Amino acid sequence: MNDADVSKQIQQMVRFIRQEAEEKANEISVSAEEEFNIEKLQLVEAEKKKIRQEYERKEKQVEVRKKIEYSMQLNASRIKVLQAQDDLVSSMKEAAGKELLHVSNHHHTYKNLLKELIVQSLLRLKEPAVLLRCREDDVHLVESVLHSAKNEYAEKANVYPPEIIVDNIVYLPPAPSHHHAHGSFCSGGVVLASRDGKIVCENTLDARLDVVFRKKLPEIRKCLFGQVVA
Repeated sequence: MNDADVSKQIQQMVRFIRQEAEEKANEISVSAEEEFNIEKLQLVEAEKKKIRQEYERKEKQVEVRKKIEYSMQLNASRIKVLQAQDDLVSSMKEAAGKELLHVSNHHHTYKNLLKELIVQSLLRLKEPAVLLRCREDDVHLVESVLHSAKNEYAEKANVYPPEIIVDNIVYLPPAPSHHHAHGSFCSGGVVLASRDGKIVCENTLDARLDVVFRKKLPEIRKCLFGQVVA
């Protein structure tokens, strides 16, 4: 084989090796491109997943905040409604209390009422001797009905008439006035106690109003608001 043939064969071998190298390089490039695309896709999907998760987390936070805010506003509204209801009920009781102030102005009616209150108190206490306390302005009315009240009690309880001592030192507070608008007051009635002071029956008009109002409060609320509120 001469030099020309050898050179030709070497060139063929070189072209073959170069072609294989180029093909291998192309395969490597294509494979690298595929791997790059796959990895890029995986990275993109991973980032998308992280973004979705972060968005879902923030969305949940927003929903939780919305629910909390709604609950707070709802509770605030309920409190306002309840406060408005309580204010209305309190104003009704206050109006009823003002009406009580007129009871003692009708002397004949109030005199009979005092007797009934004394008899009722005696029946509750069932004591042979009691201390009676009233407003200073009512002392003369109370003393005028003591005898009939004691006898009525004695007849109802089938006992001897009790001893009733009217307290002429300490009196119940007077009716409210412009001069004592914010002090303690009493619309009328009596307070009876056993001689040792251990048993007390508060039978003032204000105390009876409190008792009746507490008892009738569910009915009052149902009448006003259409529901019974405990």
